[in-house]
Amino acid sequence: MPLEFLLSFRKDICLIKPTESEQFILQSGERKLTFKNAQTGLKIALKTLKTGGATLSQLKNTIHENDGFEALQKFHYYLKKFASLGWLCYSVLSDETKIATVIPLTSDFEFTVPKVPVEAKYVLSRFAYSHQVAGETLLESPLSFAQIILDWRGAALIAALSTPQNISQLSAEIPGISSETAEQFISLLFISKMLFQVAENDNIDESENTTLAQWEFHDLLFHTRSRVGRHANPTEGTFRFLGKIEPLPAVKPPMLGDLINLYKPDLDNLKLTDIPLTQVLERRKSIREWGDKPITLHQLGEFLYRSARIKDIFPSEFGEFSSRPYPSGGAIYELEIYPVVNICQGLDSALYHYRPESHQLSRQSLQNEAVEMLLKDAGMSMGVDGMPPILLVISARFQRIAWKYESIAYALLLKHVGVLYQTMYLVATAMNLAPCGLGCGNSDLFVKAVGCDYYAETSVGEFTLGSC
Repeated sequence: MPLEFLLSFRKDICLIKPTESEQFILQSGERKLTFKNAQTGLKIALKTLKTGGATLSQLKNTIHENDGFEALQKFHYYLKKFASLGWLCYSVLSDETKIATVIPLTSDFEFTVPKVPVEAKYVLSRFAYSHQVAGETLLESPLSFAQIILDWRGAALIAALSTPQNISQLSAEIPGISSETAEQFISLLFISKMLFQVAENDNIDESENTTLAQWEFHDLLFHTRSRVGRHANPTEGTFRFLGKIEPLPAVKPPMLGDLINLYKPDLDNLKLTDIPLTQVLERRKSIREWGDKPITLHQLGEFLYRSARIKDIFPSEFGEFSSRPYPSGGAIYELEIYPVVNICQGLDSALYHYRPESHQLSRQSLQNEAVEMLLKDAGMSMGVDGMPPILLVISARFQRIAWKYESIAYALLLKHVGVLYQTMYLVATAMNLAPCGLGCGNSDLFVKAVGCDYYAETSVGEFTLGSC
């Protein structure tokens, strides 16, 4: 006997009946389906799908009893249309209540019920994860085009599937869960790519797939949730906090500390004397050895001026924005630069904050244990003995970018780190300095050194600089 699931419309699907009209309208966002001269059975079926749901057999009986046998074919067409749009949800019931409901996130989701071998064992995908959203427990996965709402029994079954289980074992785990319900539950997860069948050699497709094996959970989740395609979340510049939270200013408020004025190069002269761009690009490389003569404060000033100063600040209806030598999505410029100085002629060993609007350094602390650890970590990351002459820690004021952008804020931030790296590489190469972008750093250590709130601002990139 084929498994039967409860069918219902997604919550965002609106059922509209215009006044004094025989039309019925189904609408989701800008997508609309109009049913002209809808028969009684179809009206009842649509209302049922909107209000509580029914099995396919129950819906077919409604159509057959009210509209006749001939109307069934058209109703099947409508159901396929709803499914192709991702408008239909599918639920598993136990004791007349839903224990799990699949909600399609995109129209790419296909609900094709597989034949699940009863004696086979199944295990939860390592990519599946559960979290609370608006008072509901959701099961999601970057492999899936759907999410699953779970009640406590569904959540308990998920916990049991952390280890391989067959259907009879699973039904025995939770009181009141029959073998048929357990089979439906397994099918629902299988369709949604939340679990895999365990082979006789104890392997699963997920681990045997060499492509998937090289994806880490957090990387694949980040990739799918910051790109369009496998979720239904709002994306790009939604300004969701407009009128609720004030945006952060374009320039970070001045930090306390002694100020050091920096050298400003003559850009007109540099336009005439700089080596050509092609030569800079061809010479660019990461350099992990430094000259005997240390980099100077004069050189550091020129480097920061050419790489990261504020060229202009301009107002808009959404607050202030700025222009700098490197690009930034929406002219947000959420990145900050903290030079951590080990050896620099004319500058004390200390941690500084670069003030791009005034082209100054603000000293935050002398070299202490946390500051020294930042330098040592950078050396280890580079694979060298000792500490680099200068470590430029790049931090982000997260709320500056998240205030405007939704779903893509952190991904966009990392793109900004990349373009700042390249700008720094090119400027350092043109100045005959030794640049090196690092792949990783310790954000908690940075917070200890600076004394900031980890969730408001912390490090997202590191770049070393020295003389050649």
